[in-house]
Amino acid sequence: MYGQNHQQGHNSRLNGVGSGRGMPQMLYNTYVQPQGAHQHHTHPQHHQNLQQDHATHNASTGPINHSGFPTGLGPNVSPFTPNNHPNGTPTITRGVQGQQQHNEHWTEQLKAFKAAEQAHQTMTEQHQQHYYARTKAAENKGIGPPLTNPNASDSVDGELEDRGRPVNFDKALDRQDWLMLDMSGQGLQNVSSPLFDQYQFLTEVYLSSNHLRSIPAAIGQLRSLRLLDISHNQLTYLPPELGMCTPLRQLLLFNNNIRDIPFELGALHFLELLGIQGNPLDSDVKAKIMEEGTKEFITYLKENAPIPTPPAPRVPITIQEDVGPDKERIRVMSWNTLCDKYASSTLYGYTPASALMWEYRRDSIMHEFHERDPDILCLQETAMDAFDNFFNPELGKKGYRGVFYPKTRVKHMTGKDQQAVDGCSIFYKSDKYILLDKQLVDFRQTAINRPDMKSADDVFNRVMPKDTIAVYCFFESRFTGHRFIVVNAHLCWESFLPDVKAVQTGILMELVTKQSERYTRRPPIPIEEKQLVKSAVEEEPADDFPEPLPSQEYRNNTDIPLLVCGDYNSMTDSSVYELLEKGRIPPDHPDLKGHSYGNFTRDGIEHPFSLRNSYAHLFGTPDELTFTNYTPSFSGVLDYIWYTTNTLDLVELLGPPDAEYLKRVPGFPNYHFPADHIQIMGEFVFKSKKEKKAPSDQKGRADQETR
Repeated sequence: MYGQNHQQGHNSRLNGVGSGRGMPQMLYNTYVQPQGAHQHHTHPQHHQNLQQDHATHNASTGPINHSGFPTGLGPNVSPFTPNNHPNGTPTITRGVQGQQQHNEHWTEQLKAFKAAEQAHQTMTEQHQQHYYARTKAAENKGIGPPLTNPNASDSVDGELEDRGRPVNFDKALDRQDWLMLDMSGQGLQNVSSPLFDQYQFLTEVYLSSNHLRSIPAAIGQLRSLRLLDISHNQLTYLPPELGMCTPLRQLLLFNNNIRDIPFELGALHFLELLGIQGNPLDSDVKAKIMEEGTKEFITYLKENAPIPTPPAPRVPITIQEDVGPDKERIRVMSWNTLCDKYASSTLYGYTPASALMWEYRRDSIMHEFHERDPDILCLQETAMDAFDNFFNPELGKKGYRGVFYPKTRVKHMTGKDQQAVDGCSIFYKSDKYILLDKQLVDFRQTAINRPDMKSADDVFNRVMPKDTIAVYCFFESRFTGHRFIVVNAHLCWESFLPDVKAVQTGILMELVTKQSERYTRRPPIPIEEKQLVKSAVEEEPADDFPEPLPSQEYRNNTDIPLLVCGDYNSMTDSSVYELLEKGRIPPDHPDLKGHSYGNFTRDGIEHPFSLRNSYAHLFGTPDELTFTNYTPSFSGVLDYIWYTTNTLDLVELLGPPDAEYLKRVPGFPNYHFPADHIQIMGEFVFKSKKEKKAPSDQKGRADQETR
């Protein structure tokens, strides 16, 4: 998975005015909106929706209902009518009653509240807009008081530390001149949604001391946001989409009319300060924040939120119609199911503890297996104890048999530590297929034993520390005699090791190539050995099992159908993808340049198979799969099912998750998706030998595949 080694240091402030990329005035990495520039700028359609939302809200003094998701914590109080400044901003403090002793949590709250009051007064009475831009500019020049830096806690930021999970890295941010936006004190009545759609890189946004009555749901697009100040407005509710902004450290809501805290804000597990003073919140909610602080309150929201409405089902997408009934079909699923030991609240702080429990997740995973009914299952991150005590026995009840190999670190462990080691597994329906062979691919052992690599420093320093593995099996269909190879791989996750992933893929394909040549000489299975034992159930029809056909023979290794599945921790622009798709990467490929890996870096890496990514059929369509791994810090395609186009035809794919559902879900796992990866699945048919032998037909199909 992509590593988090890159530095998120774009918030450093520069002395002087940035170029702004054609934007208006820029002060010290902070974009300043000129006063009045948005006084009349509205988004009609969005405004109309907001009016409808407000109409619904104003019809009741109870909690606000957000369709499809549970409401938050709301009061049972009468409406509050504040006194206002001439600019319409409420100034009456609606806070804790007098004589209570303040603990450290509430002391911090009141300190921030006082600072917000001072800023508001400066902007409204002294007419000095852009208070925060001015303050930061003064701070960078060495004058004036320093402002609290919301990015100072990088060392404890679980989404930026090297946690062994992927993280998005947008190279464009390297050139980003500004990350903070100050639109405070300008009398704004509306903020247009495109602001958040276009500037998703923002880390700090100041919209305080305006006349805002709502914040657009598009605020959820700011997935890098760490500070949001919307104090001293006329807000009556918070959009649930704020829960998408999981990096938030400070959310300042001082002096508004907010009565309800949406449960979705429970995903803000890094939040250090929720500024609620001056809002008519329920006394119990306020007391909880006062007594236990922001972090405990956010945890309370997360753990007590009702289970959201399930997403619309993932629907199958037909790729090829009119497939003859005589064609043998095979349905293949690949899924990184998230090993239990990795499913910690440290890594997945946005997920309720009950949804992270292995007992809950494993049942959800098994339910998906039963519903999708694959013929072949390729699983990554299968723990040894999960295979032995759950997957193998439970799937065995459904007629599956399994092959499992743990990561190589298992050799140095014992007892419970050994049982917790994860690896790769392949399950198959034993009533359909016969396992002819199984092989483990130990990447580092293979690399160190190669004569051309064993003396290379890069092998010792970069390949050897990674103990991820691959597994492949050779099967025969009981009744048609078709033979085929299934590969299941899990490559290292670090984004700074693209060369290692390329080497691992090269080793894998080299071993599969050599072994498949041996498989062409594998003798046929006697018919009597392919016969299934009839069930003892009397009412079972006698013709349930057709008469087996002789084993197919294959002249060349590329004639054997091949399915290459797994979590490759590589995007479509990677050397891994290029190697699998094109069959070769040159020795001067950027991912290999500067490294020494024997013949791989001298001659390049190649394989002889004609492979295609199954989900490439959906590229550029509304059904395109845009991710297989979905977390707040990363969303992208890392998992694949490749197939040989000269031996197999793709018939059907499992479609993407519900896009509407994702608008309020910051990441997986959750109650409806039990792992941070989603399952991918394709259904294939075996091409007949006649199809494979006819040159013109093969060329036509190749052209069709290209199109």
